[in-house]
Amino acid sequence: MNDAILTPDFRGLRVLSLESRRADLMEQLIRRYNGDPFVAPSVKEIPFEQHDEAYSWAERLFAGEFDLIVLMTAVGLTCLRDVLAERYPAEQFADALRRLTVVSRGPKPVAVLHEMGVTQKIMVPEPNTWREIVPIIAARSERRITVQEYGRANPEFIAALEALGAHVSPISIYRWTLPDDRRPIREAVRRIAERECEVVLFTTSIQLTHLLEVAEEMNCVDSVRNALSEDVLIASVGPIMDGALADCGFKPDIVPPHPKMAVLVKTAAEMAAPILARRWQIPAQSVSLPGARLAGLFKARG
Repeated sequence: MNDAILTPDFRGLRVLSLESRRADLMEQLIRRYNGDPFVAPSVKEIPFEQHDEAYSWAERLFAGEFDLIVLMTAVGLTCLRDVLAERYPAEQFADALRRLTVVSRGPKPVAVLHEMGVTQKIMVPEPNTWREIVPIIAARSERRITVQEYGRANPEFIAALEALGAHVSPISIYRWTLPDDRRPIREAVRRIAERECEVVLFTTSIQLTHLLEVAEEMNCVDSVRNALSEDVLIASVGPIMDGALADCGFKPDIVPPHPKMAVLVKTAAEMAAPILARRWQIPAQSVSLPGARLAGLFKARG
């Protein structure tokens, strides 16, 4: 590959993202690399209204019933900290964490830990999935483990820890649901089904789940599946997302060397135009055409 092909440049391609929490940043990144963005928030994080489970978990934590805690997300740790602060002194939670072995799935929970004054931790290496956590714990002696979960349970991870002889106590503090305003994600479904985008970026598996759920509601799930399988490029942030795509029968066209959002967008900007040029059997420079005309050229060829 020559340097021109490796230059991160979407060349005006229409790039669709389902990012929610960092939607503004995602749009900025796509524009930085000359993409035409459409960002449709697809996920809402809702803290549980009843906190009895969290308080019961905290009592066990303070009583010394756990040896090791796995922190999966910064959002979850922040929610847990704030919920417990409604009933207990803030320092009590921090002190309890200092007495445990703390395993952080990535750098984001570490930032929250530092805010709390908790500095000792084990950082999980990239690609920061639960599969990297299991061998770390397998090499340690702690077997009374608590896991701060995502917005949904991960039974595979829990089963893998239990297979090591661990007694696992998960704690969930929020759940994922569709946004209150579904118009953007419905428009995203329509654009994919109608091939009105050339690239779709996925940063978390729940985005794909919600996309297909809304497509089913709109009676166009087959069109969306066909578009993602045959025409629209899929860019996946990393292994967890790759697995979710595979479970739904999709294969990513683009995967970045590091599972980070900014790296995903840059890698997609480098690879999208060359991949489409090969797929459509057109000169690479033709990919600088406006997206709509490109799509029309592709359909005319196909």
